[in-house]
Amino acid sequence: MTPRNVLFLHCHDLGRFLGTYGVATVGTPHLDAFADGAVVFEQAFATSPTCSPSRASLFTGAYPQRTGVLGLTHQPFGWDLLDPSTHVAHRLRRYGYRTELVGVHHESLVLPDDEVADRLGFDRVRTGGSRDTVVARTVEALESAADDGRPFYLQAGFHEPHRTATDRDRPGVMGFLGDGFGPDPSRGHAVPPYLHDDDGAREEIAELQGAVGHMDAGVGAVLARLDELGLAESTVVLFTTDHGLALPGAKCTLYDAGLGVALIARVPGRPGWVGRRVADAVSHVDVLPTLFDVLGLPPEAEAAGTSLAPLVEQGHPVRRYTFGQQSHHIYYDPKRSVRSATHKLVVNFDNAPRAMDPTQSWVHRSRPADLRVPTIATSRAVELYDLVRDPDELHDLSPGLADAADPALDATFAELCRALLDWMRETDDPLLTTDPGSARHRLALDTLRTAERAHGPLPAGREVRHRSAHGSAPRDAAPLATAYDRK
Repeated sequence: MTPRNVLFLHCHDLGRFLGTYGVATVGTPHLDAFADGAVVFEQAFATSPTCSPSRASLFTGAYPQRTGVLGLTHQPFGWDLLDPSTHVAHRLRRYGYRTELVGVHHESLVLPDDEVADRLGFDRVRTGGSRDTVVARTVEALESAADDGRPFYLQAGFHEPHRTATDRDRPGVMGFLGDGFGPDPSRGHAVPPYLHDDDGAREEIAELQGAVGHMDAGVGAVLARLDELGLAESTVVLFTTDHGLALPGAKCTLYDAGLGVALIARVPGRPGWVGRRVADAVSHVDVLPTLFDVLGLPPEAEAAGTSLAPLVEQGHPVRRYTFGQQSHHIYYDPKRSVRSATHKLVVNFDNAPRAMDPTQSWVHRSRPADLRVPTIATSRAVELYDLVRDPDELHDLSPGLADAADPALDATFAELCRALLDWMRETDDPLLTTDPGSARHRLALDTLRTAERAHGPLPAGREVRHRSAHGSAPRDAAPLATAYDRK
């Protein structure tokens, strides 16, 4: 039986901080149980390490350079989708779907709920709310949909575990605490290797563990009601997050800690979608094509990604590379990245600080392992990491830093430079068309182009399709090329 409904659950700033992804100190029994009966994508990546660009990609199937959302959509930033009709709600509504949004909306311009509904293709939108509000509204939406008879698309977003200001925070700190939960150090502290393991980091991790566990219980309540209503066998359930943890060295960076996300999918009635773990790298832009595939709907020709069904069901790889980008968050910090199964290339187009601070705090309780003070070091123009030997990306192997010349590493560097340039051209990346106003921007472009000239274009067939998200005819890039001046 082909499933007819979609329940799309998502949350803020989670990365892969779940028990099912090997984090033993966080209590996530509901998502872990859900994962046991679903497909867990172990190497899923967002297109951006910041909220709005990544969500715009997730819900349109396009890279940020094409959606127009290169920064945050709330004021005073005000980035917005160039074409709101590309949202998945609009697309499914054309096939007769009942569409509803509950909780987090951060993928297009922040407006009153009725305006968001009209622009994105939702029948009803109710934004905001803490976990209990989101659960109550999502359950009510499921109950209403069960009596409707039409297929439904329900998009429900949890605010937790985003940092939130409370009266329990120490002065100068915005932590992970919220109503109804506190720190949870009961299983220990899973301090990531990219942070100094000290008292400040452990304090933050304990709060984070409490917030993630609180969110997990909300997901469990929603899934239980879905089952009680008899909808589980006819509903595709997706769970993911926007990007990595809101910790220094993760969110706002193009390292795996910033781009790596949990992605779990339950697809009833399709072979191979139960109790599977997939090790191949996949991207958020692959989610929309996958959704249309498993629903039995015509493929979306404009999607940048590709359906993951062949990977899950036949073991056929769908991509050689995943790509990441950052342009704006709290300031202009243009970066691009390309990742293969073994290596990562990060290109920094501006002399910004080494690590943008994602803590929203004046007082920093945790700090990157490779920096004494997070704001004094400046990023190099290019960074290269061996993900097999150095999965935490702590040892830069870019040209000029390696101890000795390594022809194999040089060839890898050249390949990734070519792949990144190819992707930037296909997405009409404004960093290629904007006049380089800084020496760093020129240096970054020159490095990429020098590698391409020296080694030629990528051989045909080396990359699985990652074409433009708006079809073969490229959209006019001028609005994006001048967008930096508007923001």
